[in-house]
Amino acid sequence: MKQLGRHVLAEIYGCKFDILNNREMVEEIMVNAAKEVGAEVRESVFHRFSPQGISGVVVISESHLAIHTWPELGYAAVDVFTCGDRVDPWSACNYLTNQFCAKEMAAKEVKRGIIPLNGLASGQD
Repeated sequence: MKQLGRHVLAEIYGCKFDILNNREMVEEIMVNAAKEVGAEVRESVFHRFSPQGISGVVVISESHLAIHTWPELGYAAVDVFTCGDRVDPWSACNYLTNQFCAKEMAAKEVKRGIIPLNGLASGQD
């Protein structure tokens, strides 16, 4: 069996309010995380909610980085999905944790697109 991609789901705690509530800063950090790990950035879209919070996505050739922030809780929900084996999603999550001045990150990895070696998906004849 082979996999098409790796998807890291990260819970980032103890982040600075002023960072998590600044759309431009969150976007810059997310784009830089992608670049730091060697991903090819295609585009990004971010939105600031009122009274607080940011949601956004960085589309990369290898898939995406997405974030939803709760600045009042110092919390960010992040997912980093990369296809192939050239870009390490864990490195991107570690970069984000550092840049958000977080106290803690809890994360898990999901293998995406598990394909049997014969190339047929489960349930196909």
